[in-house]
Amino acid sequence: MLISNFDIFLILLVAVCLGGLLGLERTLAGKIAGMRTYALVSMGSALFVIISQTATVLYYNTSNTDPLRMISQIIVGIGFIGAGLVWHRSSKVTGITTAAGLWISAGVGIACGFGFFVIAGIAVALSLLVFTLMWYLETRLKRFSYDNENEPKDAGDDSEENN
Repeated sequence: MLISNFDIFLILLVAVCLGGLLGLERTLAGKIAGMRTYALVSMGSALFVIISQTATVLYYNTSNTDPLRMISQIIVGIGFIGAGLVWHRSSKVTGITTAAGLWISAGVGIACGFGFFVIAGIAVALSLLVFTLMWYLETRLKRFSYDNENEPKDAGDDSEENN
């Protein structure tokens, strides 16, 4: 049974909110990967599940067709590309949100490839909200977790400087 467009929206919205909530804690703890990264990874996972479920229903009786195997290979490939976007320079890591966004983009491409344009559109709209509105909120929240030198606090560091 196919799920409704409204249910797709709700599933992806819940995934964004719950992932963002996990990332909120990381942001407040001063960690590099925060709200946007966690929200995108969570939504990407939900997106791939929705696509897999829908493709299985639509292509169940087709001979020699396994859309799930094809999707899994795209996800593995995009993981290697995403890993190449993440850079570590001195004490800073960059590119994590870009890699998560690229992963979402792969999900959008898979959805479009199967003709699931509404799923893709919902994912894009929510991703843009994550990139913009959550960025705004995240930058405001980081003021509470960063010291005067704009360096993330290390929650595991028990040195006298951080106490």
